Amino acid sequence: MKRLVTLILSLLALAVFALAVTLPAAAQPGQQNFYYTPTAELSGNIFYIVKEGDSCIGIALLNNISEDQLRAYNNLNLDDCRFLMPGTKLLIAVVTPTPLPSGPTATATPILPTPTPFNGFGRVCVWLFEDVNGNARAEEGELQIPGGALSLADNVGKVNKTADTTNGLDPVCFEELPEGTYTISAAPPQGYNPTTQMSLVLKLNAGDQSTLDFGAQPSSSLIEPDDPGAGPSPLLGLIGGAIILAAIGLAIYARKMLK
Repeated sequence: MKRLVTLILSLLALAVFALAVTLPAAAQPGQQNFYYTPTAELSGNIFYIVKEGDSCIGIALLNNISEDQLRAYNNLNLDDCRFLMPGTKLLIAVVTPTPLPSGPTATATPILPTPTPFNGFGRVCVWLFEDVNGNARAEEGELQIPGGALSLADNVGKVNKTADTTNGLDPVCFEELPEGTYTISAAPPQGYNPTTQMSLVLKLNAGDQSTLDFGAQPSSSLIEPDDPGAGPSPLLGLIGGAIILAAIGLAIYARKMLK
């Protein structure tokens, strides 16, 4: 009897062992199965990352879409579904991103118009000086020549001014001149010869204050000798002639008295 019981228990043990080998292993107590729940990216696309052993139908069922939709999203054919590479990203849905909570609306900075260039005025002064030493530079003590003629004209024909120089220490100035290019000329009075260039071109900008120097020197006809006795004097010539005539007269008279 004991042998029969032992035989029955042995057969039961072999049957349990065979079932344990042939049936799939059940989850151990305390073991938890995790399922990846993909979330939408900023673009609104939701992707599934392929894992080892995944198939198209399995991925579709797991994410509640059809296999055809999964294949259409990712341009997969049947062969592609048989050989899915782990780590591959598969598109499984497209959603509209939820807008961010409303906040202060940024106001675009208005584009300001390009400022129009300022068209202001300038000033041009002319100094026609007596170039005493002839070095073509205005120096201390060289005064303005009175009676000179000055002219100023722009290159577009809108401004044309003239003036005469006067005796004094201040130059002649042309005020409130618009920006532009000007030709300034000077002519000394009769009896003076220029020692500098007598015509200049000037680019005048708003706010400019320019002074141009023109020099001239008296001609030889105006130069007086430094020594008053250095030259012949008409009065002295008349006196000398009278003395000579008187001497000749006395000589003739003395000769007659001796006869």
